[in-house]
Amino acid sequence: MTSIFDENGKNIPCTVIEAGPCVVTQVRTKEVDGYEALQLGFDDKAEKRANKAELGHVKKAGVSPKKKVVEFQGFEGEYKLGDTLTVEEFVEGEFVDVSGTSKGKGFQGVVKRHGFAGVGQSTHGQHNRLRAPGSIGAASYPSRVFKGMRMAGQMGAEKVTVQNLRVLKVVPEKNLLVVKGCVPGHKNAYVIVRK
Repeated sequence: MTSIFDENGKNIPCTVIEAGPCVVTQVRTKEVDGYEALQLGFDDKAEKRANKAELGHVKKAGVSPKKKVVEFQGFEGEYKLGDTLTVEEFVEGEFVDVSGTSKGKGFQGVVKRHGFAGVGQSTHGQHNRLRAPGSIGAASYPSRVFKGMRMAGQMGAEKVTVQNLRVLKVVPEKNLLVVKGCVPGHKNAYVIVRK
């Protein structure tokens, strides 16, 4: 993340996304596939890193293999194999949804993962149970722990979509998109931007 100043001198937090150039690697049609969509590839990959299926797939479009390939539905206009889409698809002031994989935080306890308060030396003579979950509710009836009980476990590394981020700036010469706020994922992570 970074920040920029608007015309009123207000400091706005924002994220810079490299959004292109994306190459059309496949055009899905209703007659052949049963639905209409565009498959876009981003970020070149060395040919020796691609398997034969990938090489055969991009050979039809006449482009090099791509690290990230995603399908999008609802594109207006006619596109054919090998066409290139740039950041100029976006307009300053419009709102976009950004999807990505959130940062992985490993195995975390209930205080960090679910916001439990912990016992916190307040009562019961506790001295070493400050961040423990406490009772989980099971006794001789129902003799089990209910599904969905909030406990310690793996946190993060899941798909997250942040909706309605305003496009602050479009920089076509460098294919950069500046959106207000934060997006999921670590630095240099792949994200999907939808209108």
